[in-house]
Amino acid sequence: MSVRYPRPLRPGDRVGVTSPSSGVGKELRARLDVAVRDVEARGYEVVVGRCMDGAGHLSAPAADRAGELMAMLTDPGIRAVVPPWGGETAIDLLPLLDWNRLRDAEPTWLVGFSDMSTIMTPLTLLTKTATVHGNNLMDTPYRVPEGLLSWLDIVAAPQGHRFPQTPPDRYRSTGWDNFHAHPEVREYTLDTPGRWTRLDADGDVEAEGRLIGGCIETLCNLTGTAYLDVSAFARAEAPQGLLVYVEAAGDDAFTICRNLHGMRLAGFFDAANAILVGRSSAPDSNSLTQHEAVLDALGPLNVPVIADVECGHVPPYLPIVNGARGRVVHTATRSELTQTLA
Repeated sequence: MSVRYPRPLRPGDRVGVTSPSSGVGKELRARLDVAVRDVEARGYEVVVGRCMDGAGHLSAPAADRAGELMAMLTDPGIRAVVPPWGGETAIDLLPLLDWNRLRDAEPTWLVGFSDMSTIMTPLTLLTKTATVHGNNLMDTPYRVPEGLLSWLDIVAAPQGHRFPQTPPDRYRSTGWDNFHAHPEVREYTLDTPGRWTRLDADGDVEAEGRLIGGCIETLCNLTGTAYLDVSAFARAEAPQGLLVYVEAAGDDAFTICRNLHGMRLAGFFDAANAILVGRSSAPDSNSLTQHEAVLDALGPLNVPVIADVECGHVPPYLPIVNGARGRVVHTATRSELTQTLA
């Protein structure tokens, strides 16, 4: 089975909103409304599900969250599904999803990052359905910096489409916008200059492969299970190798180092032609930086490791399509990730 790309969204299509992990508190519903209106402004109908409660760390019991996600992903009238944001324990959904039914259903775009990696990466690996590791719904109203794309741009692109993205060389170094006080905020505060950084060696990088990856803190818990068999995916869909990307949500450098070592030992990076690492605001440890943690764990692979990529918890966001063909170029004067839906 080759990688399956959901058909591109067209005006009038329906977009489902559900919270497989954390919901939205009442004080943040105004921001949710702003984000929904932005999707509607693209010409889509938005369907907000019942699993949206933000009173606790989960939007609903696991069976309800799994049932609503399954219903949206298998409803031929819903063409994309996006959460408000990630959360903490979406892992409890994995044994409750009907993977055979998802494999047989017409593919639907699933979008998000952070805890959504827990679901999206297995969905690509187990059903060969492309998913979009990109900004969640609550971040969708932000104006996309020049050189980058929104997930809305990607889900509307036809199969075979090729799209390069180049970083703006600026990022947000601290803090988050207060959506409670300013639900209409649409401009990123990109206050710090910063480029991609090669960690393993000096010199230029040019590498290709199918893209796969996600959030370190959530995916590390799936290593050794049937939900994260990257080697099998590579053998079937990427005999020429992978471009693997990872990003740290917030754990300290020692924890990230241990997690990456475990993922390496489990074969997560075995087929990697290069590794992209998201820029992180997670804390260093007293004798280990985040960059050093990555290099300690992944240096033995002897493949290029490029850090400070805009694919994680530090704004802005560079969406990556799990399953797409990718080509990364990084030199002293140019950084670019080109993805092809093929």
